[in-house]
Amino acid sequence: MAVLEVFCSLIGWSSLYLLFCWTFPQRDAEWRCRLVTLSHGVVIVPLTAYVVFIDGPWPLTHAGSENTELQILSLAVCLGYFLFDISWCVCHHSEGPVMLAHHTASIAGILLALLMGVSACETCGVIFGSEITNPLLQSRWFLRRLGLYDSLLGDAVDLAFISLFATVRVGVGTVMFYCELTSPAAPLIMKLGGVAMYAIAWVFMVDIARFGYRKSRAKYKKWKERRQLKGADVGKPQEKTD
Repeated sequence: MAVLEVFCSLIGWSSLYLLFCWTFPQRDAEWRCRLVTLSHGVVIVPLTAYVVFIDGPWPLTHAGSENTELQILSLAVCLGYFLFDISWCVCHHSEGPVMLAHHTASIAGILLALLMGVSACETCGVIFGSEITNPLLQSRWFLRRLGLYDSLLGDAVDLAFISLFATVRVGVGTVMFYCELTSPAAPLIMKLGGVAMYAIAWVFMVDIARFGYRKSRAKYKKWKERRQLKGADVGKPQEKTD
């Protein structure tokens, strides 16, 4: 049943990409693929949020527990997307080794949870934490392509993305990583997968912190230059007119 769900998910995301190709013929392939990525984030975040926070069980206390039907469905939907996306990335040579490693680790983790029949609980939690920043990341890319990034909206999206990434993927992710390592029910191979995902999250966090520092420094420099120019204009003597 899980195999069928994964296959249907893969067909569904691939069909959505073809639909975007037909709908936006004037756009390039990356534009259409990122629309699929954005759609996946919009679907999987509320789905895994329901699994984690409402349907349960709680991943911080039940890591390694037996998979439920809704958890299996969530993993199948996500796995189908990752299979589509990594195939697209390889064909178009659009991503670097870190992102490909993230996709590979995600696929391996989801496959292991489905095959072993356990640990879907914490895997859904990891997917929720990883994908919650996805809509903001894609919005940032679309703003750049539309020429709207250098604006207050672009700054707000960047600030929200950095804050959410640091709080959820690193902050809450650290707590979940600890719970996974200390859980007696979680399989060893899932703990090793957790180490890989946690390390990748920190690689992303370092890159994001560097970006945030550079952007803040550039913004401060521009503000300082504008203030100096304004002060110079105010200090100029006014010409007398008849």
